[in-house]
Amino acid sequence: MSFRKSFASARAFAFVCFLALSGFLGTTGPGSALTATATVRDGNAVQLGDVTYRLEGIDAPELDQVCIDDHADPWTCGIEARDQLAKLIGKRSVRCDDVGPEKSFGKRHRAICTAEGDKTSLNEQLVKLGYTIAREPAKANVKSAAADAKSTSAGIWKGCFVAPQEFRTGKKDGALLGAACRADRDKEICAVLFPEDLTMPPSCGIKGKLAVRARVTGNIGIYHLRGCPSYPATTKPDRWFCSEDDAQAAGFRKAYNCRRPK
Repeated sequence: MSFRKSFASARAFAFVCFLALSGFLGTTGPGSALTATATVRDGNAVQLGDVTYRLEGIDAPELDQVCIDDHADPWTCGIEARDQLAKLIGKRSVRCDDVGPEKSFGKRHRAICTAEGDKTSLNEQLVKLGYTIAREPAKANVKSAAADAKSTSAGIWKGCFVAPQEFRTGKKDGALLGAACRADRDKEICAVLFPEDLTMPPSCGIKGKLAVRARVTGNIGIYHLRGCPSYPATTKPDRWFCSEDDAQAAGFRKAYNCRRPK
């Protein structure tokens, strides 16, 4: 091999190593960080480039979740949580420090994320505003903010709700949380928090149904896309999803008779 070819090969190899060390190859993992324009997926998830991060240590109401406000009226607390996160970010870029893959859905990563110019993470700010609850175990420092939100009845704490995890699994006998909960009205409250006809959030038309048979594949339910034979027959979905990625992250698998519409 000539000196010129050897030098060119060495230079190309050095350039590839530089890209890898700089993070330009798009790889992420524990200890890595990514700064970019963020797309808000829901109340505790942002997408930077092709990577979706769940904000570490917190859990937000799902987009199709219903809460009760301090006037005993139902309200779309999941959409409000998403909008609060979008408001906190504004048009600023976001830095996410990766702390590892999501345990139940490895395609997503957990991260502590901070908007440009802020000293406090989005994780902590959302908990303090009361639109997310603390989630264990956590590397993010949110315990103090969670205690403050609960004691001051901030955000969803001013009303009555169930933990997002219990809503996701359809656990209707779980603990009721919030300042407006009444033990003598738990049945009426649960009927509001788990309505038979769950309202579809805007642009979230994928239907999810809890199903025992889905446990065979390690899931909790089945989702149905528009155009699938099973879609119109699923008249009372337990969940609504905005994307297949969201459905899979929640533990649902695609219906076997379902194919992506052309």
